[in-house]
Amino acid sequence: MDDINLHYRFLNWRRRIRDVRAVRFQERYKRMLKNGDTLSYQGNSDEVGCYVAPRPLSKGNCYFEVTIMDTGVRGTIAVGLVPQFYKLDHQPGWLPQSVAYHADDGKLYDGNPVGQQFGPKCNRGDRIGCGIYCDTIEAGLTTVFFTKNGKEVGSLVFPVAAEGLFPAIGMHSLGEEVRLDLQAEWDMEEADSVMMVDSHEDDWGRLYDIRVTGTQLLEYVGKGKSILDVGLAQARQPLSTCCHYFEVEIVDAGEKCYIALGLARRDYPKNRHPGWSQGSVAYHADDGKIFHGSGVGEPFGPRCIEGDIMGCGIMFPRDYISDGEDDIDEWDPLEVLPRQGVGRIQNVLYLNDDDEEEEEEGDELDQEHDGRKVMVFFTRNGKLMGRREVVVPPGGFYPTVGMLSSGEKVKVDLHPLSG
Repeated sequence: MDDINLHYRFLNWRRRIRDVRAVRFQERYKRMLKNGDTLSYQGNSDEVGCYVAPRPLSKGNCYFEVTIMDTGVRGTIAVGLVPQFYKLDHQPGWLPQSVAYHADDGKLYDGNPVGQQFGPKCNRGDRIGCGIYCDTIEAGLTTVFFTKNGKEVGSLVFPVAAEGLFPAIGMHSLGEEVRLDLQAEWDMEEADSVMMVDSHEDDWGRLYDIRVTGTQLLEYVGKGKSILDVGLAQARQPLSTCCHYFEVEIVDAGEKCYIALGLARRDYPKNRHPGWSQGSVAYHADDGKIFHGSGVGEPFGPRCIEGDIMGCGIMFPRDYISDGEDDIDEWDPLEVLPRQGVGRIQNVLYLNDDDEEEEEEGDELDQEHDGRKVMVFFTRNGKLMGRREVVVPPGGFYPTVGMLSSGEKVKVDLHPLSG
């Protein structure tokens, strides 16, 4: 009899273990409809819908992906990692011990309902991936990374909860729908090789107290205590008749918005804002002034704040030849088209003959092109703010960005015009 009782007790114990495991590895979701591998929002846009996968990421399964099938009304789709029993009425990343990349604003939410700029926004058809580097787990920490269409956007060191980190998807507006792949694989070596070719850090010849993060995002990492703490980023290539314009979007104004956009000579001092020293000209966001080779600026345009897009370009004389331009393929200036969002910027590659006084032909022949004058122009949110005639330094004018206060971040597009 004792043996029979012991046997039944053993069977009950095994049954309870199976029940506990079934509960432990049960997927959870709210205000969502799950149909196979498709998740769609079923709320009324007033409340968040959230899905949490049944199992945490592990060494054998350290990555997952979500394909955006429909952005719905607002595209408020979040992809990230959360604790096992995360509250299903909050977006991933909003609560402690959770982190997520949000498609609608490209921000990273790290246990806080206020996000920080991280990567590009995502739209219909884009794939958002999230994973962990298992070999980096140490003292309860691991490296979490996010991808967009197979390319890494960025990473951060993140604490690992006792039960692990569970894949999660959040939605918050009608019509949102994604396809979930919890068994996705990400070829890190292939992605790294692609990123080496497409690395935005390669676009910059010099970076002082500024680092490149995410996609084309420059972040000030200096002390910001005095004017000697300027952070400088200078492009690898100067502006030319082939590429004559670039833009900067102020992603975060930081403490003071001491952000400057302009052009400078190649050997420009690293601790000087563009525009302060000879061989440079720049439009400064904090006071709206233009600085041209002097620490004293002149009123030029409005101040710029977070969200504004500042642009800078050169109107070249029609017979201008840049250094090394003989190596550039034939190019038709009439094919230059403004990108979407800067529709008011016309093709100002060459100076209008009607706007400038004609020079005597003999004088033009005697001038060396490095000493020739060009017209530098600046824009704000697609509107021309003004222009300034300057002398091109030897070697040309290089796109240059300066920053000087904590928290400043800008997104740079060195090639906003196609052609």
